[in-house]
Amino acid sequence: MVGQSSSNFYSDNPDLAWYLERGIDWAPLVELTEFLHKAPDAFTDAGEAKDAYRDVLSLIGELAGEVLAPRAAEIDRLGVRLEGGEGTVSAPFAEVFEQLGALELHGLCLPRELGGQNCPLTVFFLASELLARADLSAMTHFSFHGPMAMAMLAYSWAEGSTDFDPATGSITKTRFAVAIDEIRRGAAWGAMDITEPDAGSDMAALRTTGTLGADGVWRLNGQKIFITSGHGKYHFVIARTEQPGDPDDPFAGLGGLSMFLARAYEDGPEGRKRYVTIDRLEEKLGHHGSPTASLMFEDTPAELVGQRGEGFKLMLTLMNGARVGVGFEGVGVCEAALRLARAYAAERRSMGKTIDRHEMIADYLDEMEADLLGLRALGVQCAVEVELAQKGGIVLNTGLVTDPEERQRRERDMKRHGARARRLTPLFKYLASEQAVHMARMAIQIHGGVGYTKEYGAEKLLRDALVLPIYEGTSQIQSLMVMKDTLTGVMKDPRRFATRVAQARWRATTARDPLERRVARLQGLARSAEQHLLTRTVADKGRQVVGEPLSAWGRHLKGKWDPKRDFAYAMLHAERLTRLLADEAVAELLLAQVRQDPARRSILERYLERAEPRARHLYERITTTGQRLLETLGHEGESERKVG
Repeated sequence: MVGQSSSNFYSDNPDLAWYLERGIDWAPLVELTEFLHKAPDAFTDAGEAKDAYRDVLSLIGELAGEVLAPRAAEIDRLGVRLEGGEGTVSAPFAEVFEQLGALELHGLCLPRELGGQNCPLTVFFLASELLARADLSAMTHFSFHGPMAMAMLAYSWAEGSTDFDPATGSITKTRFAVAIDEIRRGAAWGAMDITEPDAGSDMAALRTTGTLGADGVWRLNGQKIFITSGHGKYHFVIARTEQPGDPDDPFAGLGGLSMFLARAYEDGPEGRKRYVTIDRLEEKLGHHGSPTASLMFEDTPAELVGQRGEGFKLMLTLMNGARVGVGFEGVGVCEAALRLARAYAAERRSMGKTIDRHEMIADYLDEMEADLLGLRALGVQCAVEVELAQKGGIVLNTGLVTDPEERQRRERDMKRHGARARRLTPLFKYLASEQAVHMARMAIQIHGGVGYTKEYGAEKLLRDALVLPIYEGTSQIQSLMVMKDTLTGVMKDPRRFATRVAQARWRATTARDPLERRVARLQGLARSAEQHLLTRTVADKGRQVVGEPLSAWGRHLKGKWDPKRDFAYAMLHAERLTRLLADEAVAELLLAQVRQDPARRSILERYLERAEPRARHLYERITTTGQRLLETLGHEGESERKVG
């Protein structure tokens, strides 16, 4: 790709390296990662582990820069094929994955006793940026190797089908060991099968069924579409196992879904026997190297994972990590877009100087870099919090922690990190996806006419980036999650919210550091936006009690809230609130970095220069717009009811 000359994508990125060297506190991650593996080759301290992680990232950075990036254009051009009922990738794509397998990178995070390298998930996420910067479709496929094996292990842990040696903490048996080993060796990979025709984000509408036969075997029937890497062998499938008797049945909707592991095929002496049919491979706008399949299940044998009715809960375990992964894919695209645009602008001359010296282009590049640095800060912290929460829970579930005080401490830590992860994950997935599209678009604009051609690779970045706000939960779903969690959190603990408002106001005027005062003012805008949305929501809810006796008011205001009706105004502004809260979170994290390393001060200054006017604009939109549209929607609803 023009603008991304062959190099080591890790060593040429000092900001990414800063996180490994100084920005991440590796001690708790290493402790939890090594807790279950007290083998002689286990790391005894964070410094020793960090040296190994640096070597791993440097290796992946070299592969990304020297092997994958030079093949990206050809991978995109050749695409994928459906031949003889099998999905087939291009030769250069296959070559890359042969090297990934030879380097044992599919076992990056697997425990040593299962043949893996036992690296933290955070290392995998950092590696995701490196590979996505080289080619997003290859990174997407890579994410359905090792992480699927880890998902198998996590599900086995959760259901109690993994055994440990109490003396060493090592795994002695795990339910999906055969599949995990195949994936680790690169001989197979997995897929997550959720989406169906007419049932995308609405999982309650899923119609694929799982039926338990008289022989004790579960069988799946139905169609799944848009399945990334769906030509693989192992499939986690969400299917309906319970048929509700009425809407109040606990198995109605999401409660009737269960999780299954199905093998799409088996290879034997007489060839391949398929249990899942590939109907077609989608012809996509981008991601040409990664097969996206439509699958048909017809009495496909499957294994129940966990308990009946736990499908939605188990899916969220996998999807939460996947959303962080998509976020780092977005960071990789942003890094590629910035470098591509900067390299072209430094060479292209116009009106007597290179265009990077023209004011508007210089402003574009400066904003892209500032936003990228802030985005990476959000992603790294999100990755750390997610991993500490997940592994904290795994350690507790093993039963190996027997001291009551230690157990209480670990439970507190797990809950604290879990709350932070829940806050940061949708913010990061939203911001990274949207910024990837924006920066890829800006890279085309900076290239001008040649950006619209295939020669420079800018148009490929945009085509690939456009899926990021869609898969693993759309940007709109992330925003609704943020809005719901934010407003319900305020309603549950208004005193804490009032304290946060007061603290922001105090720091905005009294903090000694001017940067801290600016961050506090940004926090104040976020609290004011939340307060406005909540006030409006409560006022709308209160209108429902007009004309009813005073004794009924408490039932309405404290009773069950209907998000579709009661949160209409907040839903309208959910994306604006999410963008505002994302800027707030980034500013807070960069301020914490400044306190740790004063050299990071200029990064926060640059980010605030962009975020402050953006936040004021978002606040104005939230507090002054939307009523006309809501009234229009309300009139339409009344008209529909009258016609009916």
